[in-house]
Amino acid sequence: MFQFVQRHIHDHLMERIIRRTRLVTKDGRCNIEFGNIEYHNQFAYLGDFWTTVVEIRWRFVLLLFVASFTGSWFVFSLLWYWIAKSNGDLIGQNRTDSHVRCIDNVNGLTTAFLYSLETQTTIGYGGRALTGHCPGTVALIVIQSLIGVFVNCFMCGVILAKISLPKKRAKTVTFSNTAVICLKKGSLCLLIRVANLRKTLLIGSQIYGKLLRTTVTPEGETIILDQVGIDFAVDAGKDNLFFVCPLTLYHIIDKASPFYDMSADTLQQQDFELVVFLDGMAESTSSACQVRTSFIPQEVQWGYSFLPIISRTKTGKYRVDFSNFSRTVPVTTPHCVQCFQSDPDQRNHNNSQNNHHRKLGIDNPGFEVIDIQDTMDITKM
Repeated sequence: MFQFVQRHIHDHLMERIIRRTRLVTKDGRCNIEFGNIEYHNQFAYLGDFWTTVVEIRWRFVLLLFVASFTGSWFVFSLLWYWIAKSNGDLIGQNRTDSHVRCIDNVNGLTTAFLYSLETQTTIGYGGRALTGHCPGTVALIVIQSLIGVFVNCFMCGVILAKISLPKKRAKTVTFSNTAVICLKKGSLCLLIRVANLRKTLLIGSQIYGKLLRTTVTPEGETIILDQVGIDFAVDAGKDNLFFVCPLTLYHIIDKASPFYDMSADTLQQQDFELVVFLDGMAESTSSACQVRTSFIPQEVQWGYSFLPIISRTKTGKYRVDFSNFSRTVPVTTPHCVQCFQSDPDQRNHNNSQNNHHRKLGIDNPGFEVIDIQDTMDITKM
């Protein structure tokens, strides 16, 4: 029992350390902060006020929503109270029998606040109303009505913009928890699996990656977060993907790849972060969105392959089993790229396996179609 608790605490601490050291979290958030920004640059956030309000957290948006309405009601209630006091309408002021009020039934700050609220929200209970005796009240009610419309439009726009943010669409696109390195199409490749959890497509989807690492130039300059482009592709190409079912992305490890000098033994000792991007346009809203995730060396498995997850029922429907989405199995894989290129036996063995799959009409074994019994609890796509 004590060992279990100790192991759990150790895993939790290691997870927190990994989360702090990576630039991009698994759910796509950037782990970065800005320091020593000049004071006058802080006003740039006020200059771009709309973007600032849309990007702040919901708790602050709701606070701004409440403060905007209650604040405007209270400010105008003070003005209505000042007009009533100037005209002698309040309780305790000396009024003659011929006294004409500016506003009926406004005789204190509380009733002035109620009148301000009723005016701006166009409730109009009928108990309080202008008499038309004071010209200033006409101008003030026009100003409050215009400001009330502006506050309504602005806050409704902010809430609608936050609800329809494209990054919410990105929440329904998921990547595999780990990446794998194995043989594919006669080459050693790094594979990642991605799935769209909605039936609506991402139009014009493009996939690419960036390898972030610290490098030292020949001049001795240390470059932190040096970015190296990583090309990913699928069997149908890398642009304008038909993203209707989970796809397996692969990066060919050749001499131009930054993974070329790595091996099964040295992979875990490397210091890099592989960030994968998927850009597309939501079919239902026509808004562009980007999905991001990252993989560190501890999340890359050398000598493993993903389990098949797509099958076909006897009724003709295709079924995606997400329980195997991130599951992997060990496969025969060369120790390094140089070993694979220098050993003709391994290449011939891999080519014979590929030819066997082609004879069976299967180009991608990871997407092999399997006939299964149609059951009542089949998950629909």
